[in-house]
Amino acid sequence: MGLFRRKPRRDGRDAPRDPEFAFLSVAEGTRFRGLVRESFAERGLEVSVFADMVTDSDGRQFGLGNLAAVCHNDDRGPRVWPDLVRQHVGMVLRAMDAPSALETLPTEQIRAQLYPRVVGAQGLDTSNFRYARDVGPGLREILALDLPESVMMLTDDALQPLGDLAYLRDQALYNLRGLPVEAHETVQDDEGMRFEVVLGDSFYTASRVLALESVVREVTGEEIPADGALVAMPFRHQLAFHAIRDTGMIAALNGMAAFAATGFEDTPGAISPYVYWWHDGTLTQLSDREEDGEGLRIVIGEEFHALLERLVADEQGRSGEGGA
Repeated sequence: MGLFRRKPRRDGRDAPRDPEFAFLSVAEGTRFRGLVRESFAERGLEVSVFADMVTDSDGRQFGLGNLAAVCHNDDRGPRVWPDLVRQHVGMVLRAMDAPSALETLPTEQIRAQLYPRVVGAQGLDTSNFRYARDVGPGLREILALDLPESVMMLTDDALQPLGDLAYLRDQALYNLRGLPVEAHETVQDDEGMRFEVVLGDSFYTASRVLALESVVREVTGEEIPADGALVAMPFRHQLAFHAIRDTGMIAALNGMAAFAATGFEDTPGAISPYVYWWHDGTLTQLSDREEDGEGLRIVIGEEFHALLERLVADEQGRSGEGGA
C-alpha cells in the first residue's frame, strides 16, 4: 500500500461529474451502478439502485460510498471494477446471510477479537452508539468485532450481553497494542520537513492513535517526548505522526496538513482531513478548511502557541550559545 496513489487512465476532470461521487464522471458513475446491479442479480437478488445506496425487497440498504472509493482508487483502472464489485457484493451478502457472530462465537473469543476503532463523528448513528467515546474534535471511538471477511461495528444492544463496557474497552486496547506494524514510510523533503506514516491493510491501522506510545516506540525506538506529537488519521489504513522535539515540527505540521487533506479525499474508510496535537492522550485539532472551503489553515490555541514560542526560544538560546 503506497502513500501516494497513481491515478489510472480515466475520464478527464473536464468530463461531467457524477452528482453523488464527484471523483467519478457521470459515465463512470453510471457504469459503476450498473455493475452493482448486475452483481446483486448474479446472486439472485434484485435491487433498486439509488445515487448512494441500493435497497432490496426486504428493505435492507447497502451503501455504495466505500465501494465507489475502492474502485476509484484502484490503480488498475475501470477494467478491474467488475471483479471488485463482484467480490464486495459477495462478501456483503455472505455477512448478511450468515448467523450473527455474536450468537455463534463464545464470549471469550468475541473479546479476543474486539478492537477499538476511531471513526469520523459525521455519519455515526448516535442513537445506536450512545456509548461512543469522544476522542477529539470530529472523532469518536467505538468497539468493533474483527471477523475473517468483515468488521462488525458493535451497537449498544450488541455490547450489552458481553459485559462491563470499561472491561471490554480495556480488552480491545490490549488487542490493538498487540497488532504488528505492517509497513512504515518516512515522508521528508530537502527543507527539513519530516514525519512518519504507518500503513497497513488492517482496518485498525489509523485507530492505533489510541495506543500511540507503543506505535512510536516500535517505529522509532524512542518514547514520545513530554511535548507530545502531531498526528493525522486521513483514513483507516494510515496513521501519520511527528514526535515534537524542536521547531522542526512547524514544517511537519504544514506537511502533515496537506497530507491528511489529500489522503482523506475519495478514500474508503475516511476518518479526518485534519492534523491533531496528541498530548498526554488528548487530541487537539490544529488544521482546518478555509471558510470558503478552499485551501487549508493552521489554527492553534493558547497552549500550543505557548509550546511553539518555547521551542523557538530554546532554539534561539542554543544558537546564541553556539555563537558565543
